[in-house]
Amino acid sequence: MTYQDIIVERKEAIAIISLNRPAALNALSPNMIRELKTALYGLSQDNSCKVLLLKGAGRAFSAGVDLKAMNESLVGGQFTADEILQDGIEIAKILRTMPQPAIALVHGHCYTGATELMMFFDLIIAAEDAKIGDTHAKWGILPKWGMSQRLPRLVGILKAKEMSFTCKPITGKEAERIGLVNRAVPLEDLEKTGMELANEILQNSAQTIAAFKHLYNEGMNTTLAEGLKIESDFLTDINDRTEFLRGFEKNK
Repeated sequence: MTYQDIIVERKEAIAIISLNRPAALNALSPNMIRELKTALYGLSQDNSCKVLLLKGAGRAFSAGVDLKAMNESLVGGQFTADEILQDGIEIAKILRTMPQPAIALVHGHCYTGATELMMFFDLIIAAEDAKIGDTHAKWGILPKWGMSQRLPRLVGILKAKEMSFTCKPITGKEAERIGLVNRAVPLEDLEKTGMELANEILQNSAQTIAAFKHLYNEGMNTTLAEGLKIESDFLTDINDRTEFLRGFEKNK
């Protein structure tokens, strides 16, 4: 499929999606979000894809929702363009339920809607000098893609309030320190680190990882007792390590 605002590449079992509006710092336009949803859904159904990476082309991951494109639909602090809002919510659902681990690579600016998008991912690697923030209050816009719920769960309620109330961005290094991203690396190492992480994941059972992803996501907001029951009751076939186990038995 041909896309206008994203690029989809494959390196064997690794899919790489690039947000591709570099002149606009990859601002999230309705078309970009629509294309991203389509690409993610297709990859979620592709058994040959085992890991997904998302990055931004040019100088930034994304400056956030394209306010120029959305200005006419902004009324009373809320976007009235339901399509982009619903597409974003569906992207979150696809990323949450797809069996593949999804990794966001963040550099440059990552503000507001882009920060919400970033938090949809299973794993996040940031450039040390990335600028990550929530500017909803700067523009007088209500969050609708989960900022008020995901951010405090990742960094704690006090830090989340500070970020949202001040609208001041934090660096990738600070984001690593507070648990908003998995790790921060020099910008020149960002893509290499992402590919290394993807290849480390590929060494393990994709079916077991998919099961872990499901169990973590289903259990993280329950009580311990409820989570343990979810794990105990969960059943799925795992047969992608059969040959590995046979080889292990032979070498014992």
